[in-house]
Amino acid sequence: MALASLSRARRRSLGAGSVPRGDVGRLGAARRRPGSRRERLTSAPVPASLLTWPLPALLAWAGAWGVFATLAALGAPTAIATVLPMALLVALAALAPPRAGLTRWRRGLIAFGFPLSLAASGVAANTLPPWAWLLPLGALALIYPVRSWRDAPLFPTPKGALAGLSRLLPLAGAAHVMDAGCGLGDGLRELKREYPQARLEGLEWSWPLVWACRWRCRRWARIERRDIWAADWSTQDLVYLFQRPESMARAVAKAARELRPGAWMASLEFPATGLRPQAVHDCADGRSLWLYRAPFVPQA
Repeated sequence: MALASLSRARRRSLGAGSVPRGDVGRLGAARRRPGSRRERLTSAPVPASLLTWPLPALLAWAGAWGVFATLAALGAPTAIATVLPMALLVALAALAPPRAGLTRWRRGLIAFGFPLSLAASGVAANTLPPWAWLLPLGALALIYPVRSWRDAPLFPTPKGALAGLSRLLPLAGAAHVMDAGCGLGDGLRELKREYPQARLEGLEWSWPLVWACRWRCRRWARIERRDIWAADWSTQDLVYLFQRPESMARAVAKAARELRPGAWMASLEFPATGLRPQAVHDCADGRSLWLYRAPFVPQA
């Protein structure tokens, strides 16, 4: 199905002949000014082993605790032993390069994970048995299984982020739309508002998130506990993703193999490196939703 036409103002701003035939929406990544945020994000590759979330946060927190323990063992004042690792984490979160793929949420978790854990340990150290500290780790492992570490963490689609998408990308009333990695169902709710007649499906690997999402979307979406990489995408008219930079290449490869001609892949915030988007939807919160139609067109 063809995309909605551009407004007159947008046509004037782009100018005649400025967009290759078949492209709609604002210009793709290759036509952006050099040095833009997204270009920097993907221009310099970083080893995947250094980017696998939450490994950066775990390493940062472990380092902060190491600094704290070392200073305490050397007899440093408590204030210095506490404030110094906090300052180091804040600096690390603020100065991490964009190509590291750290969103604002991830930077915040890195910066405040140590002081929160320190405060919790100080309050409860004398009241809880040692094994009690394993309970939150067990809950984290249940909600965010190790198998999902290479996928996107639980970052919900912001409310209203997809407002207006159906005007830019109209779909048939009974279109099949899938949220690959639906989490708590926030993305599905946004898709429901845009495509109320679509057949919505959500895939999630975490059991607790699946149960919560089924409850929130119980009347109008089918939620399955499945590995998004093993699931079949070939029946979908639109696959919605809120992944992470280091997993986008895998998503692109799967979509290129399985999506039938005319089907769409939509990626919130992170573009597909090497592909030319047919359109880019400007979200209300300033993010971008990158839209690619199969068969995909390589970036010139």
